[in-house]
Amino acid sequence: MKLLTPTEKYLKKAKQLSDEEAERLLARMRGRFTRRVEDKKLSATEALALQLEFEDEELAEWREKMAEIRAKNGE
Repeated sequence: MKLLTPTEKYLKKAKQLSDEEAERLLARMRGRFTRRVEDKKLSATEALALQLEFEDEELAEWREKMAEIRAKNGE
């Protein structure tokens, strides 16, 4: 995933997170996003938005692979 700026869609999602949801997401955050927050290149909200986007992409890839596996196994 290229690190650009988060899309409005994900910024909106990040702003709507509860404190607990944001905390859990921050705990899962990749090092590069955390470092950019520490370096003040990203706000915490922007980093959360990028993490949400990253996780959505990972989930889509996982779903695609599982569909391939199921198709091979005849499920």
